[in-house]
Amino acid sequence: MGLSTATDSGQADPLPVYDARDLTEGGDLARIRLADQLYVLRITRAGKLILTK
Repeated sequence: MGLSTATDSGQADPLPVYDARDLTEGGDLARIRLADQLYVLRITRAGKLILTK
């Protein structure tokens, strides 16, 4: 699973960390819902993330 709660130094991090590849299930696109809005998360060929409405 792509959720991590520890930093590289081994200390607990209060913010959840998600692996973008897990969110996209190994692809390049994922839909993310927030309330009644739907967003698209895209991983570019350069390895950057784009979130659009």
